[in-house]
Amino acid sequence: MRTKKANIRLIKKDVKYKSTLVQRLINRSMRDGKKSVAQKQVYEALEIVAKESKRKALEVLEEAIEKIKPKMEVRSRRVGGASYQVPMSVRDLRARSLSIRWLLNEANKRSNKQYHSFAEKLAAEILDALQEQGGAIEKRNTSHRMAEANKAFSHFRW
Repeated sequence: MRTKKANIRLIKKDVKYKSTLVQRLINRSMRDGKKSVAQKQVYEALEIVAKESKRKALEVLEEAIEKIKPKMEVRSRRVGGASYQVPMSVRDLRARSLSIRWLLNEANKRSNKQYHSFAEKLAAEILDALQEQGGAIEKRNTSHRMAEANKAFSHFRW
């Protein structure tokens, strides 16, 4: 168990959209410290999303993230030699970071045959999330199903 509370780092807003959410997306999609490459890919994906949905890109991204955010998750709790999967509500900061992680992971899993760049994969995943489809939404549903199935252990909450 932690002795001190973890410090929450303040994330600066991105240059184009002036949004911390977009900056988190860029930071999370960055590989080997190449932020400019990640920035280009994310901005290109957001342009594709804006063109496809005929709405503002930031508005669409925020709506997609809201739809992906999990409300409940299961966490292991050890009681008397047995481990129980205890359903717990998810804090907002964790829910946002989980949704970004799931979005990027599922975008990366998409086939290279159909899409030419990561930007296209990310845009497709964001648009799928808007329509309650795609891998990220499936992850959220799995999390909720697990919490529902283990509702009997909710009295072990701490």
